[in-house]
Amino acid sequence: MLTLTSVIHKEDDTFVAECPEVGTASQGKNIEEAAENLKEATELYLEEFPLKSMQRSFITTSDL
Repeated sequence: MLTLTSVIHKEDDTFVAECPEVGTASQGKNIEEAAENLKEATELYLEEFPLKSMQRSFITTSDL
C-alpha cells in the first residue's frame, strides 16, 4: 500500500485536487469527488509510470 498526499482547494465552483509526490491533478464538484478522481488519476498514472523512489512531501502553514 502506498500513502500519498492530496492537496485540495476550491476554484470558483470546482474543487481541484493535486498529488505533489506524483504530479497528478484532477477535479470534482465537491471535496469527496475531487479526492476520488485524483485517486483514480494517480492509480492510472502509476500503472504507466511507476515510482522509482518515494520522497514524502512536507506540508506546513504560514501566518501572513
